[in-house]
Parts: sequence; C-alpha cells; structure tokens
Amino acid sequence: MKALILAIDRRVTWLALHLACLLLAVICVLGMWQVVSRFILSQPSTFTEEAMRRLLIWAVFLGIVAAFRRGALVSVDLMARVSRGTWRRVVRSLITGVSLAFLAVLVWFGINLLWRVRFQTFASMELSMAWAYAALPVGAVMAMVAVLANHVDPINEELDNAQ
Repeated sequence: MKALILAIDRRVTWLALHLACLLLAVICVLGMWQVVSRFILSQPSTFTEEAMRRLLIWAVFLGIVAAFRRGALVSVDLMARVSRGTWRRVVRSLITGVSLAFLAVLVWFGINLLWRVRFQTFASMELSMAWAYAALPVGAVMAMVAVLANHVDPINEELDNAQ
C-alpha cells in the first residue's frame, strides 16, 4: 500500500508542481502584455487582469500539493520537534488527520460552489466561472494524496530548516 501511495504521489506532485510553474510563467507573460498594451499601445487589454487572477488561484492550489508533500506548511512545530517515539507518531497522525479533514471540507464545499456558479461567466471572457472554482476541489484532492504520502514517507523540510 505504501508503494502504491508513493507511486501515485510522485506523479501527482510532479504534475501539480510543473503545472503551477507553467501557470506562473503564463501569469508573468499576461502581466507584461497588460503593461505593454496599456502604456505602449494605449489600448488596455480587457481580459489579462481577470485571467491572471484566475490562473493565480490555480497556481496556488497546485503549488500547495508540493508544500504538503514536503511538509513545508505550518504545523504543530514545537510538538513535532520535542516529541519522540510513540508520542511523535501520535502527533504526526493528528496532523495528518486534521489536514485530511480540512482538505475534505475544501473538496465538499468546492464541489458545491462549483455547482452553484456553473452558469455564471467571467466579466471579460465568455468562460464559465466553474473553471476558476474547480481549482478548489481539484487541488484539495491532489493535496490529500500528498498528505498521505507525507504521512507514510515524511519529508519535514520546515523542521529541518528551522532555527
């Protein structure tokens, strides 16, 4: 089971991290286009600001997958540092359980929100708002895989790099 979780996680985390990086590059290009179109061409682009906001939401929810996998998010740092043996396993299990519960709430309400806004469109584009809100459940499900992988094969970069 551990090998299966880690194999799935490698693919999911790789995909999420690379897509997040790609989206950040696209956001930079759109931002540059917005500056060029407004100040050089004197014809402000109508879609770039809204597109950048929506893509940034996706980049954050995809990037959070890698952060969960590497143990780089804020956790109960002091308890994890001072605990040993059985207590450390209890603390790690508690952190994993709370993280999974939080992500499950994001999936549940994300799907609900997605369903509610499916007929709304962006102000500057003829695109459903559901595309932007889909980042919530998609990112949360991918992050659940990363949380499980971090539980079975911990990488605690925040503890290793802390002073």
